Amino acid sequence: MKLVTRDTDYALRALCYMAGCQDRVVPASELVRELGIPRPFLRKILQVLHKRKVLKSYRGQGGGFLFMMPPDKIFLFGLIEIFQGRLRLNDCFFKKMACPNTGSCILKKKIDGLERYILKELSSITVASLTRKSGNG
Repeated sequence: MKLVTRDTDYALRALCYMAGCQDRVVPASELVRELGIPRPFLRKILQVLHKRKVLKSYRGQGGGFLFMMPPDKIFLFGLIEIFQGRLRLNDCFFKKMACPNTGSCILKKKIDGLERYILKELSSITVASLTRKSGNG
């Protein structure tokens, strides 16, 4: 199980780079060059972030991407949900079959506790905190 997939990683790296660009429009070509992310993957990721209103897209010469949301309001947990869907650590081994031990399974209770802890921690990590722009990173 991977906690952070390639798309989420690329999105986070691009957003952290952009956070250091002093509120200027950042061309996709600059992100490709500076981060070494393959252009097709990066374009797809930036388009998703644009559709989700994290970034604003500017076309043409001088075009690129700019934050629509401040970096201290962009959470790692939100990026994981955008690119990976809901984070679940505890998919029961029985999948679609009803487990007779659902209410009393000790392992399920322990994993549920771990999941709550991980989600809480991921919800506290922002792009700004990863770039040390929030003052508490």
